[in-house]
Amino acid sequence: MAAAPVTARAVALTGDLDSAADSAEIRRRLKSFTVFRQRGDAFADRLANAHVDAADGYPVLQIGMDTPQVTAELLADCARLLLQIPAVLGLAFDGGWWVLGIRTPTAAECLRAVPMSQPDTGELTLKALRDNGIDVTLVQRLGDFDIVDDIALVRDCCAPGSRFAQATRAAGL
Repeated sequence: MAAAPVTARAVALTGDLDSAADSAEIRRRLKSFTVFRQRGDAFADRLANAHVDAADGYPVLQIGMDTPQVTAELLADCARLLLQIPAVLGLAFDGGWWVLGIRTPTAAECLRAVPMSQPDTGELTLKALRDNGIDVTLVQRLGDFDIVDDIALVRDCCAPGSRFAQATRAAGL
């Protein structure tokens, strides 16, 4: 994410960064990011609120933390597309989504009604956006890793020398 040619970068964080493993390394990597706490109890609320908190007058391209194969070039392509259209959505093979880009934070309000972390979350997100009059362009479908069985599929899409590939191989996964 840090290498993507975008105007600003933000991370909506949950948990205590000071208690995280390698917190000093995480802080170092987040130096060029605006970091803010996630707001809301339900996951859908936290996603919608993150769009509002990150927007600052710009379109927001939101990705999850479970797609390490995403490159700066892919993010740049999605960001450029988002400058021309109201929304982009990248569905995941497991039925969720890996990226959601919207031009205005109010467009994310419809996420609050979408059940998250289930096999049809991606399609329900697409439907919610379109039902709210938001024109959505689909971008590349990717795998994400939610369980150990997903690691090999995602790792095969990463650069062989990536931190994810190295760490999962070193762990014997």
